[in-house]
This record gives sequence, C-alpha cells and structure tokens, in this order.
Amino acid sequence: MYLSHIRFTHVFTSDLIRAKQTTASILRNSQHCKEIPVKCDARLRERKYGVAEGRPLTDLKAMAKEAGEPYLSFTPPEGETLDEVKARVKDFFEYLCNLVAQEARLEKRVSLGTEADAETAEGSPATSLPNHHGEPESGSNSEGAAGGGLAANILVVSHGAYMRNWIGYFMSDLQCSLPATLTKAELSSVTPNTGISRFIVKLEMKESLLPPRILCLSLNRSDHLRDMSDS
Repeated sequence: MYLSHIRFTHVFTSDLIRAKQTTASILRNSQHCKEIPVKCDARLRERKYGVAEGRPLTDLKAMAKEAGEPYLSFTPPEGETLDEVKARVKDFFEYLCNLVAQEARLEKRVSLGTEADAETAEGSPATSLPNHHGEPESGSNSEGAAGGGLAANILVVSHGAYMRNWIGYFMSDLQCSLPATLTKAELSSVTPNTGISRFIVKLEMKESLLPPRILCLSLNRSDHLRDMSDS
C-alpha cells in the first residue's frame, strides 16, 4: 500500500471523523508507524460552509452562480472566508516549523553534550550523533538545516478545500518551487479523495527561524487509488 514503507516522525490529523479514519487506515497498513502517536488538531478542519454545510455541491454552485462568483471562492452565508481558512493554515504551518526547529535545537544540544562527554572520557573528539530519522521521504516534510539538524518526516491528514488553501498559501506567500512537469490545470485542481501531495520544507536558523524554502515534489497524486482498483 502506498505510504506503508515511509517512516514518519510526526502524524497530525484534523479532528473530524473522516480524516481520523484515513489516518488510522494509513497507520494500520504502515510497516514502521503502527504505534506512532497521532495528534488531532482543529486547525486542520475542513472549511466551514455555513448554510451550505452538508448539502450537495450543486447547491453551493447554484448559490455562487446567483451571487456571480466562482464557487471555489464563494463564501455562503455563515461560512468561512478563504482568508479565514488561510489564517488557520498559516498558524498551523508556523507551529510545525517551530516544533521542528525546537527539536533540532534539542538534538544538537544532546549531540554536543555527547561529544563533550566522549572527549572527556577518551581524550579524543567524538563524531556527532547520526541523523536517526533517515532521509526525507514523503508527507509535509520539514528538514532542519542548521548544523545538520533534524530531518522530520511529517504526515498531515486534512480535507480537500483546506488543502487547496494550504497549497495556495505555499505558492503565493512562500514562493514554493514546483515540478517542471506540473500543468496549470493540475495546480488549480481540487485534490481527489485521499489525494497525496509531497513537499520538502527546508528550515534555517540565524538569530531566529528564517522563512522556509519549500519544494513541491508532487501534487494531488491519486495513482494509489488506481493501484487499489487494479488489485
């Protein structure tokens, strides 16, 4: 099963039931992460659609048409605006970056302490601790760049409209680099059910955490669904 071979270091999911079920399925089929703690976070919830919540997509499209707006950017009465969703995305992503940076600093302190202890005991320098998390593989990937740092392989499970806003935030605000083969249609498409996007996020520390550099490896992949239907 796709994702089953990946050794995640962190797992986050929306606290809504369908995202939690998807997360449970991924981990149940994992070769390495069956027992990894899962953190539920309300910031990963789907966009709120107000009076259109739970109604067919055709109803939302009809409301948007009547208002003279594209349905993807239309905000129904009592619904959540795109800017409000983006604020949740930004808040959660900055939390992730700070979490990984803090863990990288802690790892570096432990490494330096181990080297000092070894030098005192043996009278010779010790090598630094290896990167025990391995190479980045998938998920929303954050890699600590300062001093070797910590490579974190992060799985984030959320919802279609939310992830479309997340990807838009990466592109417009953080100048995410895209694969050369990605078409405009693919960039603006809505992610399919259980679609997978992969990013490498590189963090650097000076006096404080610098803006991340982001590389998109793939966007809205659904080939794992074809593999399941062929099996």
